[in-house]
Amino acid sequence: MRCMSQPNVTIWFDGACPLCLREIALMRRLDRRGAISFLDIGDSATSCPIDPALLLARFHAREGDGPLLHGAAAFAAMWRAIPLLRPLGIAARLPPVLWVLEGAYRAFLRVRPRLQAWAR
Repeated sequence: MRCMSQPNVTIWFDGACPLCLREIALMRRLDRRGAISFLDIGDSATSCPIDPALLLARFHAREGDGPLLHGAAAFAAMWRAIPLLRPLGIAARLPPVLWVLEGAYRAFLRVRPRLQAWAR
């Protein structure tokens, strides 16, 4: 029997977004230790730490009781909770690496609506 740990990262995601659903499905498969709690912002039972519209605009996460993270920093927190992706998440703690990842994330956000339409 596999020992599951308590989730130590909370992820808020857009359950109405086909791209988000694919990404979260992959992360759930990789999260074999159960270290991440995935919360669909559209679920009425989900408690939102900030306005849901702000949560929908960017990817958000929280490590333990730490501050709310968004954008590339939130992805890095999620990656650190998954052994396979942990090295990338640790590298993202370096300001130059996080800066590059944030730039890539912002570029993605500009094309996200077109990608979502294509993925439907």
